[in-house]
Amino acid sequence: MQIYFSGAISGGRDDLSVYQHIVWHLQATGLIVPSTHVADPAVLSRESSVSPRDVYQRDIGWIEQSDAMVAEVSTPSLGVGYEVGYALHIAKPVLCLHRRGLFISKMITGNPAPTLCIATYENLDELDAHLDAFLKSILP
Repeated sequence: MQIYFSGAISGGRDDLSVYQHIVWHLQATGLIVPSTHVADPAVLSRESSVSPRDVYQRDIGWIEQSDAMVAEVSTPSLGVGYEVGYALHIAKPVLCLHRRGLFISKMITGNPAPTLCIATYENLDELDAHLDAFLKSILP
């Protein structure tokens, strides 16, 4: 099973350690995560030579090929929001995670899509519990 992971890159890297934890958790569960580069501390320099069109085509392709999406939305990001909207548009199950107490766009929190799950967490144990519950709900 393949899970697309989304997190802010150019919008800010304050949540890098959380991104790394999520990717590690998904991979430890035996899932394929094509977008591991999001959790790479050097992603900005590595992606600097890739054209915007190539990034778009690559990432949209990965979303389409994936069975579901996990997005960490604590750091506002146009790209993450676009990817979430695209995944929901093509009826992929999407889990949006964010730290408790933050203001999250009402375009996410008000979205009635039946394939969208939104979860808040205060620590990595809570985050892991949300990930595990989401995976259990989508795994065959």
